[in-house]
Amino acid sequence: MKKFTAASLALVLAMGTLTACGGNNATSSTPNNDANTNSVVAGADEVELNVPDTDPHNWAEYDALIAEIKTTTDFKNREALMHQAEDMLMNTGALLPLYYYNDIYMQKADVTNIYSNLYGYKFFCFADAPSTTLSLNLASEPDKLDPALNSTVDGACLCINSFAGLYTYDADRNVVPDLAQSCEMSEDGLTYTITLLPDLKWSNGDKLDANDFVYSWNRAVAPATAADYAYMFDAVEHNEDGTLNVVASEDGQTITVKLAAPCAYFYELLAFPTYFPVHKASVEAANPDGSNPGAWCQEAGFVSNGAFTCTEWKHDVSMTYTKNPNYHKADQVKLEKLEFMLSAEDTAIYAAYQAGDVSFIDTVPNDEISTLLNDPEFHIVPNLGTYYVVFNVNSKLFEGKTAAQANAMRQALSLLVDRDNICKNIGQTGQEPANAFIPTGMADGQGGLFKVSDADYTYPDAATNGYYNPNPDAYDANVEKAIELLKFAGFEFDENDMLSASTPLSFEYSCNNGSGHQAIAQALQQDFSVIGIDMKINSMEWNVFLNDRKAGNFDVARNGWLADFGDPINMLEMWTTDSGNNDAQFGR
Repeated sequence: MKKFTAASLALVLAMGTLTACGGNNATSSTPNNDANTNSVVAGADEVELNVPDTDPHNWAEYDALIAEIKTTTDFKNREALMHQAEDMLMNTGALLPLYYYNDIYMQKADVTNIYSNLYGYKFFCFADAPSTTLSLNLASEPDKLDPALNSTVDGACLCINSFAGLYTYDADRNVVPDLAQSCEMSEDGLTYTITLLPDLKWSNGDKLDANDFVYSWNRAVAPATAADYAYMFDAVEHNEDGTLNVVASEDGQTITVKLAAPCAYFYELLAFPTYFPVHKASVEAANPDGSNPGAWCQEAGFVSNGAFTCTEWKHDVSMTYTKNPNYHKADQVKLEKLEFMLSAEDTAIYAAYQAGDVSFIDTVPNDEISTLLNDPEFHIVPNLGTYYVVFNVNSKLFEGKTAAQANAMRQALSLLVDRDNICKNIGQTGQEPANAFIPTGMADGQGGLFKVSDADYTYPDAATNGYYNPNPDAYDANVEKAIELLKFAGFEFDENDMLSASTPLSFEYSCNNGSGHQAIAQALQQDFSVIGIDMKINSMEWNVFLNDRKAGNFDVARNGWLADFGDPINMLEMWTTDSGNNDAQFGR
């Protein structure tokens, strides 16, 4: 057990009285303190608590804030509004950041020209390998391959290697034209006129032109498609009927896009898979009644337009992608095949790599990392994202609590976590402990960094004025504060500062398989047990885990978000009430 000393806290009360509702399997105490009490007693000291009363069920203010950020042309104010939005998120305590991502993979020495970007994409299009075949592992069975429906990093990697959009990323992580031959922007930054390369084709030989983009983008925002990423098109002006202000020229060679407001990251959006085209005839033939929008690409043989096409799919076992002769850069593609091993068992994946059965793997067993750090085949690359824990604000864990008490519970759990231990002893590759959701290194939309003080915004010193103090030397004080927050939320403690049997705190933590995720779950379990919290670990298959989390069928779950582009709005807009990526269930 980690020991801590008693410390008196002096904080200002801002407590709400709204009750949080619930809906999953967890146990918690009922409040034993009056909802209007502004202090609890800690030994001989009376401690006042500053607990934000932000109600995650009353989320209209947040939704309006995000809408304002997306439409304002005052970029200095926009940065301030984004900081305000992150504050609202963190005040709920429903997001518990653990660390800021980097990425690891292993690649055989005789494999070359694979590259990645900051968002976790792995590009195999122009790779070279012996026998013109690359055997590899990214993950287990993909959840969705439809570019409009995918919301996972492994799915995005499959998309970028089998589909092509107007823009893409090069080996230097720059956004560059792909299917676009040229692009002109109006002086006010609202209208983009994009000319496509000539003679583009789908993998089946059909002509591909600007009409395919108009169809695909409108399909992505249509309610019937139910795309998690429909909000990515908020940058584009919407017509009164909900369609996008996007027009193809009569000859199909030009697409004109009208934006709702100037958008500094629009080219990055054009390189994002949700903006990729899909083959209309295939989509509609497989889904005549509109009940299954992704049906067209659930088996091998579907039409795409990228470097490779999926030619064989043994579900939960393997996938084979074959070079697409109709790809517009086919003459630059050296590989004839990508052979994917589908598995999330990192011990089996690493064994296959050691045996030479695969030449690229995107994970290694956690207990092997320390021995691989100096291996030239082991790569550590930068990412822009956050590994975090998400709370379902509708869990029974918070039943009977006011908004302030529920927030206090979640913030108390955050304070109990030893992030330094997780980074050093589990991550082991230089991860940075996280004390906020938006990662360091994120741009501010004005040429600077979001979390660095400059002429436009004074950002507090994250080490001392963040949402908690991540310094390991502050751990004892963090635990003391966590206890007082839980007392405020109605929990009782014995003379050893352990939860009383009269007010137990127990919940289930959901995560997908993988030794790193399991090790982090066990570390959390140990940290919470320091004061008697009982956390049970529920390990699940990847697809089951994804869909349960999305549906809100969990109490607390592991989560991670790699940015889709380099602007903070990407990590803020996902939490609006109607977002398909709102796993915390804010506003619901």
